[in-house]
Amino acid sequence: MAAGKRVVWKGAISFGLVNIPVALHTAVGESGLDFDWLDKRSMEPVGYKRINKRTGEEMLGENIVRGIAYDRDQYVVLTDEEIRASLPQTTQMIEIECFVATDEIPLLYFERPYYLVPVGQADKAYALLRETLARTQRAGIARVVLHTKQHLAALLPAGPVLMLVLLRWANQIRPVEELGLQAASEFNPKELDIARQLVDTMTEAWQPHRFTDSFRAQVMALVEEKARTGHIETVPAIDDGSDSGAEVIDLTELLRRSLQAKRLDRDKQQAAKKTRVRRKG
Repeated sequence: MAAGKRVVWKGAISFGLVNIPVALHTAVGESGLDFDWLDKRSMEPVGYKRINKRTGEEMLGENIVRGIAYDRDQYVVLTDEEIRASLPQTTQMIEIECFVATDEIPLLYFERPYYLVPVGQADKAYALLRETLARTQRAGIARVVLHTKQHLAALLPAGPVLMLVLLRWANQIRPVEELGLQAASEFNPKELDIARQLVDTMTEAWQPHRFTDSFRAQVMALVEEKARTGHIETVPAIDDGSDSGAEVIDLTELLRRSLQAKRLDRDKQQAAKKTRVRRKG
């Protein structure tokens, strides 16, 4: 079995005395729009600065420390060494700690899915775990360290593949009691029956491809139309001194912008001259 996405992590699933070598692949991709900040006067990229919020002074990295808010206006400062010492130990193991009924995990705990693919000669053990979870309707609960961060995770069967779904920790979930919802009152049986009938008439098979991000589609259609009609701005390259060719590109861009400015100034002068001639006449 091969996945089309790049490998994020390699390790093994462990439960009991069984180890199943696996590779972790991304299961979802980002489809949002990536807007870059530009200076509207010159179309040059706009970056980010670290500034002192009180003085507005730009800060050098050597003068910045990390702090955790402890109380109002009070922080505890931690060194990089202290933070590194607290990071979870990187392991190449997804060690299943227990199994739970899949329908007992509330949806709001699910965060991000990945595909798990067997590596080497692990196909049979992989398939056995997948089928066992599917037939028992169970999920394997484990901890995994990805990118130096520890996650709670669930192993779930999804057709021919095992999925590793990162879960939110319990302390990240806000209690529903905070919403102050009123207890449901008694419903008239007739009201419930009509509501059920309405739901039944609107029920259909799940077809995810019917639903698309209309905002993204409209923005990209606008981008294509503006590009087709020549409404494109050139962003000048930034000369970081690492490539002498960048100077030529920058120079060309500066000349182009200078020429445009001169032509615009000339047109304004000609228009003003014609206006003065008409007034004299």
